[in-house]
Amino acid sequence: MFKTKKDFVFVILAGIFIINAVTAELIGGKLIQIGPFVMSIGILPRPSVFLTTDLINEYFEKKGVKKLSIITAGLTAYSFLVLLFAINIPAEKGISPVTDEQFFAIFGQSMWIIVGSTIAFLASQLIDVTVFWFFKNSAGNKKIWLRATGFQRAALG
Repeated sequence: MFKTKKDFVFVILAGIFIINAVTAELIGGKLIQIGPFVMSIGILPRPSVFLTTDLINEYFEKKGVKKLSIITAGLTAYSFLVLLFAINIPAEKGISPVTDEQFFAIFGQSMWIIVGSTIAFLASQLIDVTVFWFFKNSAGNKKIWLRATGFQRAALG
């Protein structure tokens, strides 16, 4: 199935990347408070996305991250369409344990957040890969810790 260990590792990293990015979108409608900050629970899987982005950037280069980011945005758009159809198909009364109103309350209220977040995700990934390679080409492997720390700090604000 996989010709090399490198292919296998890429598929594993891609799976982790995609599932965490799509999950972040699906759960993003729930808000939490940490200290004085109110934020989306969608931040929970984001560190895994950042970490896999860095690993793919380092070992599979910018082409791998760009392709994977576009594929992930496409799969997120697909999940948006599935949710849109699911919201518009009525639940069978008396059989379904979830009413249409309950289903919409969970998934419907965050539908347009998914659109904006996916656009922001794709833009940030493409900027990230460009900046990553600019610094890698400038500094080489000498200051990899600074590059990684700086990127994570910038990504998290």
